[in-house]
Amino acid sequence: MTAITALTGARIFDGDRWHDRSAVLVRDGAIVGIAPQADLPADAAVQQLDGGMLVPGFIDVQVNGGGGVLLNDTPTAEAMERIATAHRAFGTCRLLPTLVTTSADAVAAALTAARDAGSGVAGLHLEGPHVAPARKGVHDPQFMRRMTDADVETLVSADVGRLLVTIAPEQVAAAQVRRLVESGVIVSLGHSDATYEQAMALFDAGATGVTHLFNAMSPMQGRAAGLVGAALDASTVWCGIIADGLHVSAPTLSIALRAKRPPGRLLLVTDAMPTVGSTVTSFKLGERTVTRQGDRLTWTDPNGAQVLAGAHLDMASAVRFCVTALKLPLEEALRMAALYPASFLRIDDRHGRLAPGHVADIVHMGTDLTVRRTWLGRA
Repeated sequence: MTAITALTGARIFDGDRWHDRSAVLVRDGAIVGIAPQADLPADAAVQQLDGGMLVPGFIDVQVNGGGGVLLNDTPTAEAMERIATAHRAFGTCRLLPTLVTTSADAVAAALTAARDAGSGVAGLHLEGPHVAPARKGVHDPQFMRRMTDADVETLVSADVGRLLVTIAPEQVAAAQVRRLVESGVIVSLGHSDATYEQAMALFDAGATGVTHLFNAMSPMQGRAAGLVGAALDASTVWCGIIADGLHVSAPTLSIALRAKRPPGRLLLVTDAMPTVGSTVTSFKLGERTVTRQGDRLTWTDPNGAQVLAGAHLDMASAVRFCVTALKLPLEEALRMAALYPASFLRIDDRHGRLAPGHVADIVHMGTDLTVRRTWLGRA
């Protein structure tokens, strides 16, 4: 058995509470425990850190690209690992590479790739093709279609770790959702003009997520609560948010945070594109050219309008936005980046906390909430 490593010299947030003058004990890629500095094992290999804080590794369930790589261009295991490596510099230890609406051949390739990928790739997120053209966003409507029973069986047999699918109620049947959920697929609603009633029917069938709340979905109105209203009202549902101040305003997110019925919560996602962790300033998504201006990514639609196309956002920046713009306690912002995504993916028995038996995914952050170092444990 290998020796214990003791990470000390920083405050420790275990996912629930803070520990001072303590160390995180790690062996063989797993958390052994948190111990006072005065009680460290005699044979521990001590790594002394220069202040800051140790927090649970971030988990991102919606990552289209990073490091100059877009998954839709090259749905391979190597591309997934390059994306994961790019995001690890910003504290993301586990992620779901995300394939936006595309051809059936690309979906099949991504499912195969996700089975072979390692290095922090926790599975796959298929955002489409079973979404609604009325709320297409940057997705290509030529590939959007209703879900068939054959599609269901393909997803059920995928065996890719955690498989998350974003679907629109307009394109699926409740029985199909029920079959997916019973087989372990995580179902999220998004890119949809669904009514409150349509959404609630699929939550009753087992859907437990809403993809990038407020974006590409029917809004909440006085006489029509829409998908947004259903997402906030359904206690079983977790809602991803893109916390960059561009996709949703800070006041709107603050209202949603107060309104969301627990135990489901809002969790951070980046919806990141290839620009994160790279010098890329433009790229192609299908036939569309996406351009970066500052932190904003857009493409020009046929009417000349600028349409948001994913995000130039990393998880550490999203945490900072929650603390500075939304005035959230740091502890809650960190849970939104780690524990809540782990709970949504049903991997919180091994991820999302610095607790005995958990995977040693650890982030060392400065007091300015920038990432100094990231450790990836053994899943």
